[in-house]
Amino acid sequence: MKEKYRNIYKVLQEADALLIGASNGLSISEGYNIFADDLWFQENFGDFRRRYGIRSVLQGLFFQYPSEETKWAFFSRLISRKCYLEQPSPIMEDLYHLVGSKDYFIVTSNGEDHFVPAGFNRDKVFEIEGRLTQSRCQNGCKAAVYENRDEVLKMAGAEKGGQIPTELIPRCSCCGGPVTLNMADSNSFFQTEQFQKKMKDYQNFIKRYHGNKLVILEFGVGWRNRMIKEPFMHLAASEPESTYITFNKGEVYIPSEIAGRSIGVDGDIGEALKEIRLAGEII
Repeated sequence: MKEKYRNIYKVLQEADALLIGASNGLSISEGYNIFADDLWFQENFGDFRRRYGIRSVLQGLFFQYPSEETKWAFFSRLISRKCYLEQPSPIMEDLYHLVGSKDYFIVTSNGEDHFVPAGFNRDKVFEIEGRLTQSRCQNGCKAAVYENRDEVLKMAGAEKGGQIPTELIPRCSCCGGPVTLNMADSNSFFQTEQFQKKMKDYQNFIKRYHGNKLVILEFGVGWRNRMIKEPFMHLAASEPESTYITFNKGEVYIPSEIAGRSIGVDGDIGEALKEIRLAGEII
């Protein structure tokens, strides 16, 4: 395994650019599992668990709450604690260090916005299913998608007994209608100007490094994933100078047509990144 880590470090150093994909497995390695009724969820949302039977972050995001005051209490507590008040994890710090000065582009289905706080450039991160730190008009009017930091922290600070004050319920600045998180919960998300621009940036990055030493890094993406993994594998197959490196605990899948230019790491993502960084220090 040590030799594999040294090989990965060498490939990263020789790369012209890095295309990074991330899904739930990366978040889980940081201790954040949107599917789990785990200790983190119980410590932060025990009251919602007891009152409404909510057993995970994902269920909480789509739960039919009795009021907007209750819904935004859950949302603002989640976003403030996970996205705004939590420090970058050692995993993200190691990844940022390994990317170094290389050009990169990140495609992620994770919504907790954990790349930018670790130092990554906002313009180079494409949250393909949205992020919790943005909101948009639920009516789909022409109001722009906006950053919700001040709004969320104000709601979270004013929450009492699982509710926020009625006057703090977000409203669209354009039409006065209800506001929702900028997540892929409807077709309107994919039609936003921001999503279309990010998709074009993603495509332009691939065109820019066509025929070059592009390293495709994949963290915690399931083998059935069609938004990240499938396009990444097709890209690796069409770019003979590329290297495909996938990290996934218990589920490493590499198609035979790119096996000769691929590396699979089956194990804890955090430990792997730490070892790769250490390998670079030894070399």
